[in-house]
Amino acid sequence: MDIKIDDLSGSEVAQLVREHLQSMALHSPPESIHALGLESLRKPEITFWSAWEGDDLVGCGALKELDGQHGEIKSMRTSSSHLRKGIAKRVLQHIIEEAKRCGYRRLSLETGSMDAFEPARSLYASFGFQYCEPFSDYIEDPNSVFMTKEL
Repeated sequence: MDIKIDDLSGSEVAQLVREHLQSMALHSPPESIHALGLESLRKPEITFWSAWEGDDLVGCGALKELDGQHGEIKSMRTSSSHLRKGIAKRVLQHIIEEAKRCGYRRLSLETGSMDAFEPARSLYASFGFQYCEPFSDYIEDPNSVFMTKEL
């Protein structure tokens, strides 16, 4: 698998981000959706990676700098045709390694509290993420859970 920084200009990546947003809309009320669209993902404080197997886009993930020591995982998504192949695990490992390389001391994330998000919560927990209070600009929300990991 080739994981590379992506400028979000390709049609495959745009489709995967749309798929991610549509999935969030299916499982979360609008006020609880914190997924980012293409324009938001292009902000300078965000690094976005796409994961490829040959010519197939298999997943993506992003890292948002909250401050010089704290990053937030955003836009973790596996292509629906490549689920349960370990792609999210590899992308998450890549993001953690990059966060360490950038000098971050903590990584945090927000994900859904509903059953549909259980695989994501399990993945993050398997990497040592622990449940925490809302961070950054987030507020308590029964549809969200917050997780963090010291690096």
